[in-house]
Amino acid sequence: MKRDLREYARQTNIQLAAGAFILLFVFGIALIYFIYGPGAALVGFLCLLGALVPISLILLALFGIDWIVKRANSK
Repeated sequence: MKRDLREYARQTNIQLAAGAFILLFVFGIALIYFIYGPGAALVGFLCLLGALVPISLILLALFGIDWIVKRANSK
C-alpha cells in the first residue's frame, strides 16, 4: 500500500469541494424553493450558475499555470 500524503490531501480537497457544491446546489435551492417558491428557486439557481463562471475561470487559469510549471520543471 502506497502512502502518498499529497495525493491523499488532493483527493480530500476534491471531495470537500464536491460536497460543498452538492450542499449549496441541492439543499440551498431546495430551501429557497420551500421558503420563497419555484420562481425564486429558479433565480437562485441562475445566480449560482453565474457565480460559477468566474470561479471556474480562476481554477482553469491555476490548473494551466500548474501544468506549465510541471512541464517546465520536468525538462
